[in-house]
Amino acid sequence: MPSFADPIKQEIWATVRAMNDAWTKGNPNDLSQFFHRDMIAITPSDRNRLDGGVACVAGWKRFCDAAKIYRWEELNPVIHVYGNSAVVAYNFEMSVNMGGNTITLGGRDMFFFAKEGEKWWAVADQFSPYPT
Repeated sequence: MPSFADPIKQEIWATVRAMNDAWTKGNPNDLSQFFHRDMIAITPSDRNRLDGGVACVAGWKRFCDAAKIYRWEELNPVIHVYGNSAVVAYNFEMSVNMGGNTITLGGRDMFFFAKEGEKWWAVADQFSPYPT
């Protein structure tokens, strides 16, 4: 588990962890508590970007409906804070069951967060598998 000395980075990382716990532990609808209403996402499985928090939650939910997640881990995270915004990038590894097959997946994830009031919201995400 990474440790960040800066309390702002600790707060952002706690948000990332809670967000990822929500969908990887079977509660993708809870992402509405983390995804900004105007969030956009670029995913490897959608030709067009997901536009809006509702569409982003639905995209993560589709994945959760298709896969049983056995393991999820964030690796080598980095957080850069720019006033009331931040970029969080990390690698990930996961094991899932899809269509009766256990698959190990890995890739990269980069979130952009904005702070509104006292809360950090995910406003953009782009993730992809590792290059082949």
